[in-house]
Amino acid sequence: MATTSKILYRGAASTTTTTTLYTVPSATTTVVTSIVITNTSGSDATFTMALGGLNLATTVTVGAYDSTVLDLKQVLDAADTIQGGASVTDINFHISGVEIA
Repeated sequence: MATTSKILYRGAASTTTTTTLYTVPSATTTVVTSIVITNTSGSDATFTMALGGLNLATTVTVGAYDSTVLDLKQVLDAADTIQGGASVTDINFHISGVEIA
């Protein structure tokens, strides 16, 4: 059994709609350990995030030039997804975790 710490997703919200940011590979379990959401714009913005098809955050406001940190330990099974979206593409997602294959 191999355990690999890795960046699951790091980047800007690609659209203002919810998109898949990460999909758990086949024959793998992933533990999401940290999600940091940053707003690089001068105006408040919102984000939405779901893990494994269940809402984790819905239209949560991040202040101008501010960050929100979600410190969690959530297990996702093979083919589960992390989905995220934002009101503007100035929202960045930094998602870390561990893959166990």
